[in-house]
Amino acid sequence: MTPVALTIAGSDPSGGAGIQADLKTFHQFGVYGEAAITLLTVQNTLGVARVECVPAALVIEQVRAVVADIPPRAAKTGALGSAEIVEALAELAEEFDFPLVVDPVMAGSDGAPLVSADARRAISTRLLPRAFLVMPNLDEASALTGIEVKSVEAMREAAARLCTMGARAALVKGGHLKGAATDVLYADGAWREFTAPRVETRHTHGTGCTYSAAVTAALACGNPLEDAVARAKEYITNAIRTAPGLGRGRGPLNHHA
Repeated sequence: MTPVALTIAGSDPSGGAGIQADLKTFHQFGVYGEAAITLLTVQNTLGVARVECVPAALVIEQVRAVVADIPPRAAKTGALGSAEIVEALAELAEEFDFPLVVDPVMAGSDGAPLVSADARRAISTRLLPRAFLVMPNLDEASALTGIEVKSVEAMREAAARLCTMGARAALVKGGHLKGAATDVLYADGAWREFTAPRVETRHTHGTGCTYSAAVTAALACGNPLEDAVARAKEYITNAIRTAPGLGRGRGPLNHHA
């Protein structure tokens, strides 16, 4: 059977992040991709100019429609925008019989907010308990846990706390630290680190979306969690290293990596 994955996320018209990046990544892993749109943005590699959320009821209708007809083997969330969307999705996720990867997107690459303050709280209290895996970057891990995350040791502490908050597993991404790019996975009481050489480049638009989509695609293919993260780490590293150099700002990755 063809593996299927679902992304529940925002739209990036420049194609580097959001559902566009997710669907490209799914395709590269040989996975059939479905997408439910949570918000529309006006953005390019220079930044985000406008964000408009889709009504929560319409988001849920999209998800119900695709799950009923072409059920995914794994799903992920991206930018969710409003607390209403987060809470409605958390309630619906109680019915999911497939793993849900939560990428708690809070801001674009330029720092522009993509969720409200209420939505951040709802992610912590309502959505984390539905997560098979949560994948925050350093800033997101700090916002969710209240821990200042600026070292690998703090990443471990944050990952463990995210699991006490309800997530089954947590992968804290250390791409913004100095030195090698090290990510920390905490699952089933065990730790594992995934490290790759740092690529010095300004072309990092959509890195978080692409990474979480790659993990989701690998899970949809039947890979165990650690193997899925390892495959995704290799993919995202190559995608950054071979970025095509498009745009006048933070350009997109090479999703054909």
